[in-house]
Amino acid sequence: MKKRVFLFVLDSFGIGAEPDAREFGDEGTDTLASVSTAEGFDVPNLKRLGLFNIDGVTCGKPEEKPAGSFARLQEVSRGKDTTIGHWEIGGIVSKKPMPTFPEGFPREFIKQFESRTGRKCLCNRPYSGTQVLKDYGMEHMNTGALIVYTSADSVFQVAAHEDVVPVSQLYEYCRIAREMLTGELGVGRVIARPFEGDSPENFRRTTNRHDFSLDPPGDTMLDRLSRNGLQTISVGKIYDIFNGRGISESHRTTGNGDGMDTAYRILQKDFEGLCFINLVDFDMIYGHRRDIQGYADALKEFDRFLDRFIPAMREEDILMITADHGCDPGYLLTTDHTREYVPWLIYGSPVKPGVDLGTIESFTGIASTVCDYFGVPCESCAESRLSSLTR
Repeated sequence: MKKRVFLFVLDSFGIGAEPDAREFGDEGTDTLASVSTAEGFDVPNLKRLGLFNIDGVTCGKPEEKPAGSFARLQEVSRGKDTTIGHWEIGGIVSKKPMPTFPEGFPREFIKQFESRTGRKCLCNRPYSGTQVLKDYGMEHMNTGALIVYTSADSVFQVAAHEDVVPVSQLYEYCRIAREMLTGELGVGRVIARPFEGDSPENFRRTTNRHDFSLDPPGDTMLDRLSRNGLQTISVGKIYDIFNGRGISESHRTTGNGDGMDTAYRILQKDFEGLCFINLVDFDMIYGHRRDIQGYADALKEFDRFLDRFIPAMREEDILMITADHGCDPGYLLTTDHTREYVPWLIYGSPVKPGVDLGTIESFTGIASTVCDYFGVPCESCAESRLSSLTR
């Protein structure tokens, strides 16, 4: 029987502030606790797997006999963004934070970027992704100038209306920016942010977002697995985050629903290896917009998806559910990510139920455990928990 791991990253699904959250301006944050206050919040499958049994989780009722095993993971990398979080899940600890630009990018860089693209730039400040369209969208429509902005994360974002700048052209501008942003300017991601609409009231991002990441600075579990002849299938923005490295098959998605449907189709395929899935809507649509009800409804949708996914799992399949950082929709001091612990739920026929792994320092325990399941070494990662988890 072929071994398979399906690793779902619920993007931004944090479960409480880490000890150093104050250093990041995130003291007291708790994405799960905020979401649990929403009307009709109910996640019976996640509860059954042990979500509310995890160390430090203060909301929800613990399951008497959890069907899954579980842990609380503490990020040790110096950051709270998508790239660093996923890289740590993949086995790389980033001891130095990626550069951020709270005052905007240097004027000299912007001038060079304008020269390379032939278009002027607007904004060049940290900004909410929805508010920046309201404030600069019409000027962009009238002039063709690109809206460039950043956030508390290590990102350079370029927004353009799809009728003003074709998506393929926007991608090319972002490739230029990625080529230019190296060294001290080496942000984790350059993000293309196409949008549509005809007024500030109805400008909205489309699903044609595309991330241009740095190459991971070392081997990830994807590299290790693929070198050992195992398939590595990415769903959602996983391909972008790892710059395609170590990935044998990729599937872009338009949102959570598409991502879940794609994962379910892959579940029906014959392969041996890892399927690595990112569900981005939790973060992009609900976390940053501080939409507690929307976040809760999206979590309920994922929980209902498990009703069809789990029964279709095969004998040697393992399901893992985790996150890359927090983005507490109830935290109103910023609209940025939040420095939080994340959950790790593990389930499948090979997995013993009800194993409480406590709090694990470093997300890299996921990489070591996944690699260990396939008999692949994972040096420099946290200790594999496979022997504690499996029957």
